[in-house]
Amino acid sequence: MMPNMRDEYFIDKARVRASFDRAAGSYDAAAVLQKQVREEMLSRLDLVKIAPQAILDAGCGTGHGSFGLQKKFRSAEVYSLDIAFGMLQKTSAQQPILRKIFGAKNLICADIEHLPIASSSIGLVWSNLALQWCNDLDGAFAEMARVLQPNGLLMFSTFGPDTLKELRAAASNGHTHVSRFIDMHDIGDALTRAGFSAPVLDVERYTLTYDDVKGVMKDLKAIGAHNATNGRARGLQGRGFLQNLSDHYEKFRTHGKLPATFEVIYGHAWTKESKPEFRQPAGQDFAPIVFTKRK
Repeated sequence: MMPNMRDEYFIDKARVRASFDRAAGSYDAAAVLQKQVREEMLSRLDLVKIAPQAILDAGCGTGHGSFGLQKKFRSAEVYSLDIAFGMLQKTSAQQPILRKIFGAKNLICADIEHLPIASSSIGLVWSNLALQWCNDLDGAFAEMARVLQPNGLLMFSTFGPDTLKELRAAASNGHTHVSRFIDMHDIGDALTRAGFSAPVLDVERYTLTYDDVKGVMKDLKAIGAHNATNGRARGLQGRGFLQNLSDHYEKFRTHGKLPATFEVIYGHAWTKESKPEFRQPAGQDFAPIVFTKRK
């Protein structure tokens, strides 16, 4: 399905990139849920018998997933890809001991909907809470299927429709305030359309609690999860909006705390033993990218 740029939920990728660039320094301290989901995904890999020689961390953030994958698959080459250059800078800067043990990371600044990677070159594509930033999920899955080798594994997590349902309800004022998250069954259908086999999906719900709405908004800002939809309000919303948001959010208060619900969809699927030949996208090649720090 081709994305509709006039859709109010169409995501502005330039805004996404800028938001995550700014959040690179504050991300780790606020990304409590992202860490929990990452550890769950790593533990699920223990149940799968694979020995990939090349791994792609698609939407690597500050690199903790990449480092975890490198420890689990010590002989593999791990490629860390993110749309935000700032996240890749953070990935490069932290955990120097692991880099000495396992070698320099291969860092790629790109959109997961358009992978600059050769076809059939990756054994495992891993993506932790990044697919929700795609406008074209079919296209993203098709790209992942293209770069995976026969019998390659895709493992991912993403957010489902109940995510931030309290914020969505409290902020209703004619504008979009929360992205549109895709249902698990629709994600399964998209995997099938992309040519994956044996897709397995399940859902877990997590609830973070806060003293007030400012805490919710502060955490979302710290991890770079700004509203990047076409239907967002342009310009400053003002104190009136924040007061209305706080007033409406109060109806969800339970045991003295305000909840923020996150529906996390876990999934994995395999490419088939024999794959159709993919035409290499023009100008794309699979090679380690030299990472240079901006002056």
